[in-house]
Amino acid sequence: MFTDIGALELVTLVVLAVLVFGPDKLPKVIQDVSRFIRKIREFSDSAKSDIRSELGPEFKDFEFEDLNPKTFLRKQLENNEDLKELKDLRSTFDLKKEMNEVADAVHGRETLPAVNGSAGTGTTANGSPAGTPDLLKKQDGPAAAERPPYDSDAT
Repeated sequence: MFTDIGALELVTLVVLAVLVFGPDKLPKVIQDVSRFIRKIREFSDSAKSDIRSELGPEFKDFEFEDLNPKTFLRKQLENNEDLKELKDLRSTFDLKKEMNEVADAVHGRETLPAVNGSAGTGTTANGSPAGTPDLLKKQDGPAAAERPPYDSDAT
């Protein structure tokens, strides 16, 4: 209930309680507060049992903690089959390898043919077969005597 109260705050509350109620009345106040908290807990437990009995047998495993949105979402995501498939797909995807391939393609580096038993299936840096043009590679500019095409609609 009070898990975020530090030691200094607790000492301050005790000193404040002693100053406000006095050392004579403090034990009686603590007893009254604990009795009040116990009655509230009993009331909430009886209300929970009444609600469960009114909902019927189809809600026998209903937990009030599930009404918390974080708990509800976590429980729904754990039971979702699509999410399990997504986790499997995610585990097969190697982001570091993909980023290295993109970096190699940007810098114009070619990868060597694969040696893992698939002869003749060399790939370029972007993962395409060796015979296809590399679209990510920077193209050479036109020759000095050659002018780029003129498009009157573009100007």
